[in-house]
Formats: sequence, structure tokens, C-alpha cells
Amino acid sequence: MKKIHIIGLGLLGGSFALGAKKKLADLTITGYDANPQHQKDALTLEIISEAKETPDADTDLVILATPADTLGDLLLATLDQVGPNTLIFDVGSTKSKLTNLVAEHPKRAQYLAAHPIAGTEYSGPKAAFDDLLDRKVMIICELEKTDLHLKEKAYELFEALNLKLRFMDPEEHDRHLAFVSHLSHISSFMLGETVLQKMADEKNIFDMAGSGFASTVRLAKSSPAMWAPIFTENQENILSALDSYIANLSSFREKIAQKDKEGLFNEMDEINKIRDILDLEK
Repeated sequence: MKKIHIIGLGLLGGSFALGAKKKLADLTITGYDANPQHQKDALTLEIISEAKETPDADTDLVILATPADTLGDLLLATLDQVGPNTLIFDVGSTKSKLTNLVAEHPKRAQYLAAHPIAGTEYSGPKAAFDDLLDRKVMIICELEKTDLHLKEKAYELFEALNLKLRFMDPEEHDRHLAFVSHLSHISSFMLGETVLQKMADEKNIFDMAGSGFASTVRLAKSSPAMWAPIFTENQENILSALDSYIANLSSFREKIAQKDKEGLFNEMDEINKIRDILDLEK
């Protein structure tokens, strides 16, 4: 593999570039970002060697790392542009719409539906770093629909970055992500909003904010430009997750209202079992 082109030079796109440059020799990485400052920063930080809107004809891999609601049109346009030896993969948080969109495309075999479970609360090329993807999970959907020889180009990159591959159905992916990722971000944003509203009346509230608050609200520092499209693209699954979450909050509130100490203890004690599950996943 000699050439990679990245569209979207933020945290994920930039980190793919930096990680690839660190692990793969004689690699040329070009890229494009609709934000002129991001593109300038990517050049300054040597994330890319050249800024260009479209990939060269002999590009091995094109990585699409733009907001979720832009990926559909971008994927179709890029498939139409590339030659027969180029593989495209995206890193978006939703997969069903994309896989359905390209299901009948004549170049469907040149697309790999992928999603790295990696990120921080920061965004933009300045947030990118070469080890972001190290030992992270990369979810692959509909692997069987990607050309056998072209997918080896992606595998070469994934192996170099030390990614752990998992395979899922697109609908299953979107449903599960609504609970374990998207709902987490909504919870963090709403906790942040609730405290900010309280701060309007009580200026010293943040003096009492300890590590528990900081860790819980950390995700509220995430980019709205990234997350607003994810919430709307995965609307049906997120609404289902929110309904369950709100029902649980209402039930917990009722126990507090009734001073049901035993009920509160038993519920939290049961939830504590998540500790064992998370420890096994490490």
C-alpha cells in the first residue's frame, strides 16, 4: 500500500493518518477538509503531505471521516470518482443507511462499512494523535460484500494500527451503538445543561464539582458538529434507548420520593454487576 486519501481531517481522520505514517513505510497521505482552517492545520502538523479534494487514480485507500449526515452523498460521489483498484471505507457511527444506500451501486464491492470505537471529547486535527486507534475495536459490517482483494488493503492498515476487528450486521450495530455510545453522550450533554441552568442562580456550584462530575460530564465537551448529525441519523434507535432510559430514571425518582432505601440499595446493587461485565471486556 502506497497511497491513502482522507476526507475529513479531524480527530479520527487525522489519527488514522498519523498512525499509518508511524507504522507503514513509504506512504503518501493526501486529504481534504471542508473547513479551511482544519485543512491548513493538517498540512502544518504534517497529517497530510498535500491538500486535494479528490484522490489520485492510483490511491489504495480512501477514508471518509466527515459528519454522519454528509457521508451518504460523499460515499456515492467518491465511488463514482475512484478507479477499480481503490477501496473506500468510512468511519461513521451509523451503518444501516449507508449500506442500504450503496446496496445496488455498481462499485459496491469497493466499499467497506467500518466504525472504529475510538475517540476523545476533543475535535479537529490538533486533537489527532498517532496512538488513538491502538488496540481499539473496529466494527466491520457486510464484509462479504467487499471485494476479496481490495479488503486486504484495509486489513493491512488495520493490522498496522493494532485494531481488533469485530463483525456485525448494520442494523445490529446501529441498535447497540444507540445504547452504549449515543445515549452516553446525550446523558452527558443533559447533565451539563442541568448544572449550567443551576449555575445561573448559584455561581459557586462548580466549586463542589469533584472527579465524579468531571468524568460523567466529560463527553459534553464533544463536538456538536459531529454529534447532532449522529443523533438524527440514528433517530429510531436513539429514541428507543431514550425511552428506556427515561423510564428507568422515572422509576428511580419514585423510589427516592418514597424514601425507599431498600429499593434503591437493591437496584444499585444489581446494577453494580456491570462492573464484572466491563472488567471481562478489557
